[in-house]
Amino acid sequence: MLLVGLWFLQWLLLKYRSIVGRRFFFIVGTLYLYRCVTMYVTTLPVPGMHFKCSPKLFGDWEAQMRRVMKMIAGGGLSITGSHTMCGDYLYSGHTVMLTLTYLFIKEYSPKRFWWYHWICWTLSAVGIFCILLAHDHYTVDVVVAYYITTRLFWWYHTLANQQALKETSQSNPVSRVWWYRLFQYFEQNVQGVVPRNYQLPFTWREVAGSRVRYSKLDS
Repeated sequence: MLLVGLWFLQWLLLKYRSIVGRRFFFIVGTLYLYRCVTMYVTTLPVPGMHFKCSPKLFGDWEAQMRRVMKMIAGGGLSITGSHTMCGDYLYSGHTVMLTLTYLFIKEYSPKRFWWYHWICWTLSAVGIFCILLAHDHYTVDVVVAYYITTRLFWWYHTLANQQALKETSQSNPVSRVWWYRLFQYFEQNVQGVVPRNYQLPFTWREVAGSRVRYSKLDS
């Protein structure tokens, strides 16, 4: 939670927060869509005896919706008592968030803030280690989550930072990936690498009503 809080504060101070924000949510949404697929095709047994699994509900839509709302309200965490569903192990969603948050923090902060990068890396590594220590996931869940998260992040930013890769062609095999059209839509107004510029999230001009939105970047 501390790492996510640091990233949220950093995102608020970014000048081009709308561009970075849509990149973040697109990658998160894609990763959790992949997670839905892996959870469905591969069901692993409960990794620890401390889990309390709720019984399956067949045909009772009202009870199912109450269970879903309880999980959303509690953030799906065990400490809030909302994580009562079993089988959603491959791959680890917590590892996805810890890894992706660190990657965005490092990507969109100045390189001279090496101490800040090391602190965030430590928080991410300790969080992943605690997931394994608490037996909330198998090791393969964490490894797969780390692999998929880092690759999708690097692929997306490689495409976003190279103007030639934003065009569909025979020489661009990455354009055959299923989310490429969405990528082109989100990045159509971005020409070049997004600068690591910072500013206050609200200025007097924005409060007065003439707010400037930095959702477009021209080289």
